[in-house]
Amino acid sequence: MKLVKTLSILGIVTAGIVLGACRAGGEDQGLEFAPQMYHSVAYEPLTQITDESQGDWLSNREDEKGEFYNSNIYNPHNMNMREPVENTVPRNKNGYLPYRLKAFELEEAALIENPIELSDEVLDEGETLYLQYCSSCHGAGGEGDGKAGLIIGGVANLKGGAYINLPEGHIFHVITKGKGRMGAHGSQITPESRWKIVHYVKQEIQKQ
Repeated sequence: MKLVKTLSILGIVTAGIVLGACRAGGEDQGLEFAPQMYHSVAYEPLTQITDESQGDWLSNREDEKGEFYNSNIYNPHNMNMREPVENTVPRNKNGYLPYRLKAFELEEAALIENPIELSDEVLDEGETLYLQYCSSCHGAGGEGDGKAGLIIGGVANLKGGAYINLPEGHIFHVITKGKGRMGAHGSQITPESRWKIVHYVKQEIQKQ
């Protein structure tokens, strides 16, 4: 029993010393576990730090280079990012070109056709997206009676008046750039999702 009691006391004292050694404060911030998780090497896109010794006073990198060294040695343009091929335009994985129409270019937007083929699956996804992003203002049925819409006021009734005959490109453009009291949602909803919402509005809400 005496031995067990002695070992228990020694265990408690050892644990106290270990925990006390982990304390940090003031000028003593203690030791960092996996310091590269805290001080990751940032690759600045338009510049390079090519001196391998930059930040060696701080570094504990496994490659023994300075903490600030971040050069992409395979890039000949003295910057970390690659420049696009001259006279090319970037497309996304589905081949879409960048959407560059301005907010006021509604007539041009109206000429754009929906690139996503209509299907039951697309309509189901469009419904989910509509309920997630649009129903709070436009209401579940598109009548402008969502809870947020009732407070804001002036929300479009998608089932009424001139809204019925709006081209799909027009609706996509308004979702993307906003119009009137409706804010732009281009940064929140992917182009594919916006077109699916357009399909749902035209097919299910407006019954076109």
